[in-house]
Amino acid sequence: MGFAELREAIEKIEVVDSHAHNILALDSFPLINSLSLAAGDALSFAPHSLAFKRNLREIAQLYGTESSLDAVEQYRRLSGLQAISSKCFKAAGISAILIDYGLKLDNIHDIQWHKKFVPFVGRILRIEYLAEEILNEEMPDGYTWTLDAFTLLFPHFSRCSISPTPSFGEKYLDLRLSNPLHLRTLLEDERFTSCRFVLLHASYPFSKEASYLASVYPQVKILLSIEPLSFIFKLPCSFPCNGLYFLVYLDFGLAIPRLSVHGMISSLKELLELAPLNKVMFSTDTFVTPETYYLGVKHAREVVFSVLRDSCIDHDLSITDAIEASKDMFARNAIQFYKINIGMERLDLKARESPSCMSWTNATEHSVSLVRILWVDASGQHRCRVVPKKRFDNVVKKNGVGLTFACMAMSSAIDAPADETNLTATGEIRLMPDLSTRREIPWKKQEEMVLADMHLRPGEAWEYCPRESLRRVSKVLKDEFNLAMNAGFENEFYLLKKLERDGKEEWVPIDSKSYCSSSEFDAISTLFQEIVAALNTLNVTVEQLHAEAGKGQYEMALGHTACTYAADNLIFTR
Repeated sequence: MGFAELREAIEKIEVVDSHAHNILALDSFPLINSLSLAAGDALSFAPHSLAFKRNLREIAQLYGTESSLDAVEQYRRLSGLQAISSKCFKAAGISAILIDYGLKLDNIHDIQWHKKFVPFVGRILRIEYLAEEILNEEMPDGYTWTLDAFTLLFPHFSRCSISPTPSFGEKYLDLRLSNPLHLRTLLEDERFTSCRFVLLHASYPFSKEASYLASVYPQVKILLSIEPLSFIFKLPCSFPCNGLYFLVYLDFGLAIPRLSVHGMISSLKELLELAPLNKVMFSTDTFVTPETYYLGVKHAREVVFSVLRDSCIDHDLSITDAIEASKDMFARNAIQFYKINIGMERLDLKARESPSCMSWTNATEHSVSLVRILWVDASGQHRCRVVPKKRFDNVVKKNGVGLTFACMAMSSAIDAPADETNLTATGEIRLMPDLSTRREIPWKKQEEMVLADMHLRPGEAWEYCPRESLRRVSKVLKDEFNLAMNAGFENEFYLLKKLERDGKEEWVPIDSKSYCSSSEFDAISTLFQEIVAALNTLNVTVEQLHAEAGKGQYEMALGHTACTYAADNLIFTR
């Protein structure tokens, strides 16, 4: 049993989302806000964050659109909320959601509406809102509410301060007070030993402290939101309401930005340093749009696989242990903790028709045998190293493959370094796969391809890496001139056909018609239908096709996007 089995097991789990929020009507909340959580003047900076760029690209891939906010929003408007919700939930593979009604927003859809897409939907009650309503009511005979009177109604919450969750974007809160170690006095209080505490969102940025609390206090569990929004904890008490527990939310923190991939992985690793695996539960804490559910689960699967894989490499876990841990974190712990009435058999997906949540499974798992790792040298030649899929998943994804300096300096005329490049066969770089570019090869169904960055060592870019050079130039344009460079390429090429004349094989232009000739296009339209279909599977947008002026010459214009993505699309197209 290897890492492929671990990845497959994680992909097949039907996730229990232990804390989320209602979806709103389509036009009630802009997509950009739900992806960034920014507001006011800060919103203009949101599209420049790592997480926003990644999330937008992944949504575009799910919808098959150009990777731009305008294109994604147009798709949403044309498809409608029900269609995109069905697509997102099906792709995410969620079996249960617990919805927190604490966010007071207009035009929210109720629990019944969410049940169209998920087998089980339950409600989390924010007791501070209920308490607020009670405290605002007038007492009979002129009496007023006191803390003692309130604790008579809710005895399990005596001396627990209750405060509302802060709005996103507030700056007055002191993050230092969000450290969960401040809860030790409460946890040591004998009156609360029957309560169970759940620390939401990995207690970021205090993940190590949360891990410690879960390891020494039996009543503490951790709720892992891969993309944390704020630090909250909840206390399920011993009296149930409609099968769920009354929950108190004490908000100690400010809404924080969503994390980079490195941040998500490091946060989870810190959690698992001490915390028992049967005390860690998953949630998305998503709200407003269905895309956030999809992204939350997608990133969770990727990050949990990465962390558990590394634990296996370090011999902390066996593969079997890691598979069981993933099922605990994604589903079993929450099912047992909240007494959710769904069968454990739902942990495995039987047949999900939607695109895979994990970035490395664009291709059919059982059919792919080889992976091509692509780079483009200084002469513009497309080159590749090919590795078996099992080795790619187990080794190459993390460590890359070696390549001599000389390979970047080869000319198109000869397989040797060009003169005066000073790049020789002495010394090497690492080709590090960019997993966001991993694609099934449309014309070779049993193979995948992935673009690679060039690193001196994993994490340290080589100065001659073409992709890194383009990123540097783009950053200079943005930082020094406030310019963003987009690109769209026109691909011009010739189509030839084979003839035999006097017993000799000869290649000649496929036609000799005029510029933009309709009849000329008729003759080869079937070929272009196949080309466009193949590019669609690679998420490459084709805008126009036409015959050019030369004999057998054609032009294919690609959609414009950020220059880094445009360059990747050009490589796939060629």
